[in-house]
Amino acid sequence: MKKKDVIKIVGARENNLKNISLEIPKNELVVFTGLSGSGKSTLAFDTLYAEGQRRYMESLSSYARQFLDRVSKPDVDKIEGLTPAIAIDQKTTSKNPRSTVGTITEIYDYLRLLYARIGTQHCHKCGKVVSQMSASDIIAEVAKLPDGAKLVLLAPLVREKKGSFHDILESLVHKGYVRAMIDGVMVRLDEEIELSKTKKHTIKVVIDRVVVKEENKERIAADVEKALKESYGELEIDILNHEELGLKNSNIHYSEHNACFDCKISFDPLEPLSFSFNSPKGACSECDGLGLRYALDQDKIIDRDLCIEKGAVKIVYGFNKGYYFTFLKGFCAANDIDITVPYSELPEYKQKAILHGGIDEVSFLWKNHEVKRVWPGIVKIAYDMFKDEKELADYMSEKICNVCKGHRLKRESLAVKVASKGIADILDMPIAKSYEWFKEEENFSSLSKQNEQISAPILNEIRERLYFLFDVGLGYITLGRDARTISGGEAQRIRIASQIGSGLTGVLYVLDEPSIGLHERDTLKLIRTLRSLQEKGNSVIVVEHDKETIENADFIVDIGAGAGKFGGDVVFAGTLDKLKKAKTLTADYLYGRKKIEYFYRRKQDKFIEIKNVTLNNINDLSAKIPLNNFVCITGVSGSGKSSLMLQTLLPTARELLNHARKVNKVAGVEITGLEHVDKVIYLDQSPIGRTPRSNPATYTGVMDEIRNLFAQTKEAQIRGYTSSRFSFNVKGGRCEKCQGEGENKIEMHFLPDIMVKCDTCKGTRYNQQTLEVFYKGKNISDVLRMSVDEAYEFFKPIPKINQIMSTLVDVGLGYITLGQNAVTLSGGEAQRIKLSKELSRKDTGKTLYILDEPTTGLHFADVDRLTGVLHKFVELGNSVLIIEHNLDMIKNADYIIDMGPEGGSGGGLIIAEGSPEKVADEHKKTGSYTGEYLKKELALHK
Repeated sequence: MKKKDVIKIVGARENNLKNISLEIPKNELVVFTGLSGSGKSTLAFDTLYAEGQRRYMESLSSYARQFLDRVSKPDVDKIEGLTPAIAIDQKTTSKNPRSTVGTITEIYDYLRLLYARIGTQHCHKCGKVVSQMSASDIIAEVAKLPDGAKLVLLAPLVREKKGSFHDILESLVHKGYVRAMIDGVMVRLDEEIELSKTKKHTIKVVIDRVVVKEENKERIAADVEKALKESYGELEIDILNHEELGLKNSNIHYSEHNACFDCKISFDPLEPLSFSFNSPKGACSECDGLGLRYALDQDKIIDRDLCIEKGAVKIVYGFNKGYYFTFLKGFCAANDIDITVPYSELPEYKQKAILHGGIDEVSFLWKNHEVKRVWPGIVKIAYDMFKDEKELADYMSEKICNVCKGHRLKRESLAVKVASKGIADILDMPIAKSYEWFKEEENFSSLSKQNEQISAPILNEIRERLYFLFDVGLGYITLGRDARTISGGEAQRIRIASQIGSGLTGVLYVLDEPSIGLHERDTLKLIRTLRSLQEKGNSVIVVEHDKETIENADFIVDIGAGAGKFGGDVVFAGTLDKLKKAKTLTADYLYGRKKIEYFYRRKQDKFIEIKNVTLNNINDLSAKIPLNNFVCITGVSGSGKSSLMLQTLLPTARELLNHARKVNKVAGVEITGLEHVDKVIYLDQSPIGRTPRSNPATYTGVMDEIRNLFAQTKEAQIRGYTSSRFSFNVKGGRCEKCQGEGENKIEMHFLPDIMVKCDTCKGTRYNQQTLEVFYKGKNISDVLRMSVDEAYEFFKPIPKINQIMSTLVDVGLGYITLGQNAVTLSGGEAQRIKLSKELSRKDTGKTLYILDEPTTGLHFADVDRLTGVLHKFVELGNSVLIIEHNLDMIKNADYIIDMGPEGGSGGGLIIAEGSPEKVADEHKKTGSYTGEYLKKELALHK
C-alpha cells in the first residue's frame, strides 16, 4: 500500500497493547476483532480515536479548548496518515425525559417547520377548519356580550420577549395612551417604568374601559378597530364582572388571523414553536410537555389481599407502625370500617375514605394522651411522609397525560393537519411506515402550488433522514419514542444514520459493535449503511464480533492471542481470503475448525404460563415458558421480546418471589407456574459500580475473604490489625492523601482535569504500615494487581477464595485484575462478573435466571465458554431465559420462543416455538426469520 493510503501506527502501548506497529488501509471498511479484553477497543478508541481528537483540539485556540472535553495523548510513538475522527459508541442517546427519537435525529425540527408553514388549522373542539375573523366579525362578537359587562379592551404589543422596551412605552405616551398591562399588572404610562432587559415581558396597552350598552356600540366598534390596528390584528378583552354575569371566562382573545366561529375560539398564527413541547407556546399545559404525569400508585401503597390490621396499608405498617397506624385504626373505629377483613372486600366508599380522608374529627390514644384530628387520607399522608425524600418515587407510577394522550403538545397544535394527518399521527407511526407515507407523492397531491413549493425542501429532508434510519434496521421504532428507552445498539445506529446524512468525507469513523441488538435479517442492512459511509470517502473502523460483518470487511485486524496480559498483539492483519489460512481463534470459529455445540435438548414438562398480555405492540398474548430448560426468546428488533419478558414476567416474578418493593406490574396479566421456582435473578449489563472504589474484588465479595486472610497473618496479629485495616474505603490502613483511590485529581482550569498517581502511596491505595504485612510474599496491594488467573493459582489452598476465582475463570474473565476500576469494565464483562457471583453462591436448584443479550461484546470463543456456563446453571436444576440474536447461542437452546413476524406494529405475536430444529424446519410455514437463518446455521453443523 502507498504511504498516503494507510494509517500507520508505530509503538502503541496503551493499556495492554504490546508495542504494536500496524498499517491500516484508508477509506475502507476495517474490522477489529479478537477475544474480549484482547485490546481491540484500546487500539480503536483509546489510541486511534483519542489521537485524532487530540490533534483536532490542539489546532483550536486555548479559549475554544476550555469549552471542549479533552483527551490526553495516548501511549504511542507515532501515528501517520490520521484524519479527523468521530467515535460512534454504545452510550445511550439521552436521559432527558424531553428527548425523543424525533428530536435527537432532528426530524422533529423539520416536522415542526412543515406543520407551521403548510399546516391547516382545525378547531380542537369541533374539528372544523379554522378560518380568519375580520374586524367586522370581531366587532359583531364583542357586541354579543351581555349588557352591563365592564370591559377593558387591550391591544397586545409584546408577548414573552426580553428587553427594556423604552421606545414602545414612549411611543404609547406620545399617542395619548394612559394605561398599560405589563406582566399582568396595570400601570400608568406617565409614571417612570423600568423593565429588566434580561427578563421576558408581556405588554398590552389599554385602548379603552367601557360598559356594554346600546349607546356605547359605536364607541366599542371604534375601540376594536383601533386595537386591531395597534397590535396588527390582535385584541384581548378583560371582563371585570364576569362572575356576576355568569360568564366562565374573564379574558377573551380575538384575532384577525384565525378563529372557529362555531366555538368562538381564536387561534394564534402557526409557527414552529407551536409544535415544540419544550416551549410554552406548544407544550401541553397539563403535563408541561412531558406526555406523562406522576401519581401515587394505589397498588404500591395498598396490599388489597390483606386486612388493615395485618398491614394492608403498607406505608403505615411495619417499620412505620406507630402514630399513623394508630390514627388509621381510630378513624376506622369511628366510621365502622372493619380492620379484620381484606381491604378488597371493603365497600368502595370506605376504601375511598381511607385513601382520601374524612370530614369529622376522630379521637384516638397516642402515648397515653387523647388526640383529636380529622383523618387526612393515606394519599395526603404519603405526600407528607416522603415530601423531602426520594422514597416517594418508589410509590409513584408514570401515567399517560389524559389531556394530550402522551403526545406532549397542546390540543390546538395536535389539531393541525398536513395531508389529513396530525403531527401525532406521524410520531406514532413506525419509521418504516412513516417513510412509506412521506415517499408516496400522491399523499401531497392536494397541496396548493404555493404550499407545494414551500414544502418541497422540507419533505426532501424528512424523506432522506427517515430512509437512513430505516436502512440501519430501525424501521420498527417510532419518532415519538422516549429516548431513555433506546438501547445502546439502537442509539449507535441512530448516530450512524445521522452521520450519513451529514455528508462528511475524509473522516475516520470508529464504531463499537453496531450490530448489538440487531437480528441476523437486518445485519446486511447495517453493513450496507457502513459501506455508504466508506464510499463517501471515509475510513470506517468497526470493533465487531459479528460473523457477517467480518466476512464483508475489506481488511481485518485480529487482536490476541488471549485476553488481558495475554493479549495486546496483532495476530493477524489482512483480507478475508488470507484469514482463512491464519491460525487464530477467530479463524478457527469462522471456518468451522472449532464449533460451539451444546446440544442437550431437554424435555419440557413444567411451565410458567403468562396470559392476557397487552403492552406496547403486544395485544392479548399468552405464552408458555418451559422450566428447567435453556430457553431463548428470539425475533427481529422491536418484535416484543423485552415487553413480554422484562416488562411483564420479570416485575411480577420479582414481586411474588423476591418481595420487591418497587414493582411495575402490568394490569390484567395472569402468571401461573411461579410456584416451581423460589427466586428470580436478572443479570443485565449495567456497571457493577460507578466509582474507582468499585472493582471485581469488592463486588464478588472476595475482598472480604482476602482482608480476613491478611488479618490472620502473624505480623498483623502482632500489630493488632483487624480486617478493616486492609480496606481502602475506611480510615486506618488506607493512604489518606488519596483516600484509598490510588489517584488524585488535579484541576487544570481550561485544560481537562488530570488523574495522577498518588505521590504518597504510588498508586497502591494503602499507607506504608499496611503494606508491610505480607501473605506468602505479597502485600494487599500486590494482590489487587493480580489477574484473576494469577489469583486462582495463588489462593488455591483457600477454598472460599478459590471458589470465587474459579467461577470468574469459568466465565472467561481470567484476564481482568482483582482491583480493576469498575468504570473501565465493558457491559459484557460486568454481566459476566454478575454471572460468576451467582455461580459462586450456594445453589437452590430452583432459580429463574433472566438475561438480556449476554453475548454482547463477546468473541466466538467467549460465547462458547458462556454457553457452557449457562447450561451448567440448567444442569443444577435452574431455569435460564435469554433474550438473544446470536445464532451460536440460539442453536444451543433447549427451546425457542420466536416473536414477530416484524418489529413494532407488525410484531407482538409468537410465530414459532419449540426446539431449534423444529423452528428451523418450519420457517417457511411460520414466516420466522430466526428459523430461516437457523436452518442455514444448523446445516453447517451436520
